[in-house]
Amino acid sequence: MAEKIEITDEVIASHGLSKEEYENVLNILGRKPNMLELGIFSVMWSEHCSYKSSRAHLKGFPTEGPQVIQGPGENAGVVDIGDGLAVAFKMESHNHPSFIEPYQGAATGVGGIMRDVFTMGARPVANMNSLRLGNLDLPKHKYLLKGVVAGIAGYGNCMGVPTVGGEIYFDDCYNGNILVNAFTLGLVKSDKIFLGYASGIGNPVIYVGSKTGRDGIHGATMASEEFDEGSEEKRPTVQVGDPFTEKLLLEACLELMKTDYIVGIQDMGAAGLTSSSFEMASRAGTGIEMNLDNIPRREVGMTPYEIMLSESQERMLMVVRQGCEDKVKAIFDKWDLDCAVVGRVTDDGIMRLMEKGVAVAELPIEPLAEGAPVYHRPMERPAYLDEVNCLDISTLSLPDDMNAVLLDLLDSPNIGSRQWIYNQYDHMVRTDTVTLPGSDAAVIRIKGISKGIAMTVNCNSRYCYLDPYKGSQIAIAENARNLVCSGAKPLAVTDCLNFGNPEKPEIMWQFAEAVKGLSDACISFETPVVSGNVSLYNETKGEAIYPTPGVAMVGLIDDVERHCTQYFKSAGDQIVVLGKNLEDLGGSEYLKIEHGLVEGPPPALDLELEKAVQESCLEAIRAGIVKSAHDCAEGGLAVALAECCISGENMMGASIELDSSGIRRDALLFGESQSRIILTLEKEHIDKLEEIASEKGAPLEVIGEVGGEHLLIDDSISLDIKEIHSAWQSAIDQRIA
Repeated sequence: MAEKIEITDEVIASHGLSKEEYENVLNILGRKPNMLELGIFSVMWSEHCSYKSSRAHLKGFPTEGPQVIQGPGENAGVVDIGDGLAVAFKMESHNHPSFIEPYQGAATGVGGIMRDVFTMGARPVANMNSLRLGNLDLPKHKYLLKGVVAGIAGYGNCMGVPTVGGEIYFDDCYNGNILVNAFTLGLVKSDKIFLGYASGIGNPVIYVGSKTGRDGIHGATMASEEFDEGSEEKRPTVQVGDPFTEKLLLEACLELMKTDYIVGIQDMGAAGLTSSSFEMASRAGTGIEMNLDNIPRREVGMTPYEIMLSESQERMLMVVRQGCEDKVKAIFDKWDLDCAVVGRVTDDGIMRLMEKGVAVAELPIEPLAEGAPVYHRPMERPAYLDEVNCLDISTLSLPDDMNAVLLDLLDSPNIGSRQWIYNQYDHMVRTDTVTLPGSDAAVIRIKGISKGIAMTVNCNSRYCYLDPYKGSQIAIAENARNLVCSGAKPLAVTDCLNFGNPEKPEIMWQFAEAVKGLSDACISFETPVVSGNVSLYNETKGEAIYPTPGVAMVGLIDDVERHCTQYFKSAGDQIVVLGKNLEDLGGSEYLKIEHGLVEGPPPALDLELEKAVQESCLEAIRAGIVKSAHDCAEGGLAVALAECCISGENMMGASIELDSSGIRRDALLFGESQSRIILTLEKEHIDKLEEIASEKGAPLEVIGEVGGEHLLIDDSISLDIKEIHSAWQSAIDQRIA
């Protein structure tokens, strides 16, 4: 029965509801809620589930295009790739749980995002991740890194889904709040996509998967508040994952999806049974009567409150056609999974929860699912921007030893090899991985056709701290640049917007500016946002993370045999830079490592120049004249050239001569000017490349030749590639030993 607990101001506050929100609850119900109903309002109106601070801004995203089959609002976005096929993909955060319990937090983040994808009818074929941790000199963050990576590997590897790429950054701003953003992409027939609708009056509502336990209760509420001294004690709110059960659930659901039994299906993610049932009914404009006595559970004495708010993993809710119950159950019995009819679809728009024949909660669905408060929070440009954007680079001393600077940068955990991380992931399972982790974008083949899918994830949060609008535009531009370097045409975006406390005007201003930047860049590149996630309150004791609008982008390669990678291939190949070197040192890794500064405007971004460079690169790769392609990003031109030398199976040196054009030597070598791609090709193809670049309006400069055992850049840098590789290879390994 419903718990007989008095609803006091303290109880209301502990559920994350403001006084005004509770008054709204009273107005909606026309009475006081009981404890179960209060808990349901709490999770459905939490920031994590309702997006009450961000929804008004997210409406500005471009979400449509000829390639878009399903945009935001469902479990994942779906994009057409031709040949009767589509890809479903999404990125989502599991930040707070991963800080509290890194293994299970990261593992269940991976499990949850895979369920979002296969709920759409798609078989997951690739995972990626975007990670942010604090200072690796701190024992806490060594522990967190090891736990998070092990959790990602443990879940993805057991599921048999390759983890093919990702990104990781380290900064003191994440000392109190790490970020764990998980991405999954799945393949689906474009006419066999499933949606989360509780349609058809009288149709049965069926619960499938694992039993319900007490893990994860109020996880959505926890993810909607700042951390404090007591946050370490919140381990009971972290879910516990079982990838072997999820593998069974995946296969059972995909088998069921070959029939015509399913009307609607949804993952039980944040807020578990509550959010899945309310959202499915809301989309269909129906009601649900649910019998809680029929919910499979693994613990005795569970209350309705615990059942409805549990976030136990590996569970799905579905509505099937009336009369198909036994056929559905037979499939799940075969896979040794629980399957129980727990309710039916009604026509009254009410969620009616029954226990022992008595209604323990009766709630109108629409106000909880769609009627959560929408806040237009105050915004104010942060005062710190005036201080950090007044960098005068003329006051910076030039380093005496550019060799030492390059080695310092390659030794930075923000630039050095991520091999310690991705070697723990199975990136070859399913045998579809074409480009292994460590290049600009991951590439997988689609068996049976010539096409390939490229995917990448990227965001420089330091740029976003210095200018959230421009930094977010750069995130889109760099993702698109990564894709074209692989030979792919960018298709669409999913995002994970990680910010501090939205109740602070400065944080809300950062968020709004970032969304505008993402929107404007996506419009320019014709890459609509088809899915995503917002994670706010990433803040501890008043200290917020850098604004981190994580972006993942997916692209299509028409002929996967013509994909491209970043490393040098053959001695004698010409090295070309598409784009223009500028004096951009603001926000650079060089400025942080060598001068201890996080200052200056981030690099300039000319979207028209960026598109010209990308279109030139893509056309040249498709023409078959390009042997390698690599974008210039963190660490600038010198680091990008070093990566080209050492990231392949056979390391190869290069001799480079640069036209400084009056640019400071450190800015020329290590500045992070945008819209630059390093290409290699045979000498006989230079004329063709120049013709393509001229037609597109992209600057081009031949800067050197592949060969030898050293990286030689003018009279500034002369390093043996083995020494370069040694510094780069140990960047993370040595810090976690």
